[in-house]
Amino acid sequence: MIRILLLDDHSVVRTGYRRLLDAEPDFEVVAEAACADNAYARLLDGDIDIALVDLNLRGSSGIEAIRRMLARSPDLRILVVSMHDSAGYVTQAMRAGAQGYLTKNCEPAELFDAIRKVAAGQRALSADVAHIMANAALDGEHLMSRLTPREFEVLRMAAGGESTALIAAQMHLSPKTVHNYLSTIRQKLDAETDFKLLQLAANHGLLEFQLAQPAHH
Repeated sequence: MIRILLLDDHSVVRTGYRRLLDAEPDFEVVAEAACADNAYARLLDGDIDIALVDLNLRGSSGIEAIRRMLARSPDLRILVVSMHDSAGYVTQAMRAGAQGYLTKNCEPAELFDAIRKVAAGQRALSADVAHIMANAALDGEHLMSRLTPREFEVLRMAAGGESTALIAAQMHLSPKTVHNYLSTIRQKLDAETDFKLLQLAANHGLLEFQLAQPAHH
C-alpha cells in the first residue's frame, strides 16, 4: 500500500485527488494539508510514503516546502502536481528534491503511473513536462537554472510584489539575508535594474503577465 499526503491549498482539489486515488487498490490517502506547516507537522507521524505537492501555497511555496519536508523526513518521496509548466519551475522543484513533476492537466492514468514510479524510487515526468525539458536542453542552459532553489523562491516572491520583510518571515530568513539573495540573483541573471529582473521573471513563467517595455523619450 502506498500511503499518500496531499499538499494543496484548495480543498476542492484535494477532494478530487482523494476520490481518484482512494479508488486505486494500492493507494491510501492518509493525510491532507492546506499549507506547508500543516504538512511538516503531519510528517512527524512517519506513516507517509509519498507527498503530492502543489507549488502555489499560502506562505511558503511548494519549492521551499519540498526542501523543508525532506529535511524533516529524508525518506519521503515527493511528486509535484502543478499548473506551472516552465523549465525553471521543473528544474528548481527537482533540485529541491522532488522525484517527479506533472502538470495539472495530466490524465488520471498518468498520475497513477507517476505515483507508483516515484514510490519505487524512480523519476517521473508527465509527457508535456518531458517535452519542455527536452526543448530546454536543446536550447542550452536556461537562465533560471543558474539559481539555487532558495534564490529562485526569493525571486518568485519578490517579482510577485512581496516585501523583503514578508519574504524574510515566510522563508525564516533575516531581511539582510534576503537583500543578499536579491543581490546575488541580479548578478547571476545579469539584471542591472529591477525592471529587467521583473521582465526576466515574467519571461520565464514566474509571473502571470508580461511586462510592457518602458517608454523612451
